[in-house]
Amino acid sequence: MPRAVSVKESLAGTFCCAPVTSAALSEEEAAELARVLAALADPVRLRLLSLVASEREICSCNLEGPLGKSQPTVSHHTRVLAEAGLLVNEKRGRWVWWRVDEGRLTAVRKALGG
Repeated sequence: MPRAVSVKESLAGTFCCAPVTSAALSEEEAAELARVLAALADPVRLRLLSLVASEREICSCNLEGPLGKSQPTVSHHTRVLAEAGLLVNEKRGRWVWWRVDEGRLTAVRKALGG
């Protein structure tokens, strides 16, 4: 029998968990899921995530134009998404390259019942 996996464990990796509609969340699980959803609740961050997801990876220098935002604003929003575990970065020289953490995104989708 598979062991039960908490939302927090699920969001930390690619584990599967029960959707929020099938089990009550603990306070800790609800706080972690809410933190991730709050990161997605901003239109600029949601758009930024979709831009990064549409590419295998993208340089932060290529995000300002499509978003119509300054470099400090792009940096702020990528940081929020990274802290939520949705984006992963790699510094190459003076540029930061971003990619979506597919495991984390899948875990969030599953936690919401999708």
